[in-house]
Amino acid sequence: MNKKVIVSILAILLLIALWFFTRIDTSEMLDLYVDVQKGEFDVVVTTTGELQAKNSIRVRGPQGAQTVQVWNMTIQSMVPEGTIVRKGDVVAELDRSDIMTRFQNAQLEVQRAESQFEQAQLDSSLSLTQARDNLENLRFQLEEREIAVEQSAYESPAVQRQTQIELERTERQLAQEQQNYRTRVLQAEASLREIEATLTQQRNQLQRIMDVMGGFTVVAPEDGMVVYARNWQGRKTTTGSMVNAFDPVVAELPDFSAMESLTYVNEVDIQKIRTGQTVEVGLDAVRDQKMTGVVTSVANIGEQRPNSHSKVFEVKIEINESDTTLRPAMTTSNDILVERIPETLYVPLESVHIDEGNHFVFKREGLQMVMQQVIMGATNDNSVVILEGLAEGDQVLISMPPANRDGLRRDLLPEDVLNRYRDLINPEEVPDQEIAQTES
Repeated sequence: MNKKVIVSILAILLLIALWFFTRIDTSEMLDLYVDVQKGEFDVVVTTTGELQAKNSIRVRGPQGAQTVQVWNMTIQSMVPEGTIVRKGDVVAELDRSDIMTRFQNAQLEVQRAESQFEQAQLDSSLSLTQARDNLENLRFQLEEREIAVEQSAYESPAVQRQTQIELERTERQLAQEQQNYRTRVLQAEASLREIEATLTQQRNQLQRIMDVMGGFTVVAPEDGMVVYARNWQGRKTTTGSMVNAFDPVVAELPDFSAMESLTYVNEVDIQKIRTGQTVEVGLDAVRDQKMTGVVTSVANIGEQRPNSHSKVFEVKIEINESDTTLRPAMTTSNDILVERIPETLYVPLESVHIDEGNHFVFKREGLQMVMQQVIMGATNDNSVVILEGLAEGDQVLISMPPANRDGLRRDLLPEDVLNRYRDLINPEEVPDQEIAQTES
């Protein structure tokens, strides 16, 4: 019985509490103020990057594949990323179907050239043999003509002249055939040299194809851990990927003693980035671990990265510390220190609003609230420097500004102050804090 009474009383109290809280008007909620801070202000550009080895050995596929008309090669198999390999271990196998076809065609061309060379040798040998036989026959015929001339000494002058003419004709024919024989020899040698050159060319092409084909088994040039290479689109080169003949890199063997974070900065912030700036680097995998780094490279030309709607610029950040837990492709958060302003006033970003083209804060003045015009300076992710309009110790509103501001006093800055900071007055710097949006 007592339990029922207690439960009933608790239920009544709960209903009273719900009724009480539902009657509270949101306009009567307490305003939240923060003090204007003074101190060191860091202007930081925050980016997300990816770890990579500063120095690494590239594991390449076959060199000179383009010389045998092979332009792209498909990775048929590959060791898992992160595999520890020793020098000479197989890292990847490339598809040989295309180059095997070229190898077989080259073999046929070599065989054809060898047959042509052998045939040319036989033809020249036969032709020259016939030519030598003709020369020998002419020599016999010349000897017969000489004997006939000797015997015609006792014949009539007409017979002697006839035999002499026959002898001279045979001598001229022999001389002509000797000259023709020398020409045939030169022709045969030239023809054989031409066919032999073609044969040598075909053999060299076959040897090049064999050398390139040997590189289709990709081995590690040194000891290390295999990290897949990335193509121009940033995608990893793995099984099924295409490798270009002009840059046949399939993987890398990184040097873990020196690491860097590769990041991309948008075109709005890139003007702030300079080499030599210090960076605080965090690892997503190890939340509590913080490292330091320095900007070592800033790209001069932007690029359109996948899934990015604006141009970005490549920035490399060298990690100062050496840690065995660091691995390539780890995601990093990089806080690049662009500027450090000593002893300045700053307030939270959400405390600054825009009204009629000017920056304002809602400042507490005694029990009242006034709209104070301010001049903004540098900003970071959370705060903004106030150059004019506030003093140390002032309190500004960070909760929802009042919907009705007709009775609020507006304290505008003097005209000479506004002219001094004319170049810095840019209400678009804090578009998310526009009063018009807040009212709606």
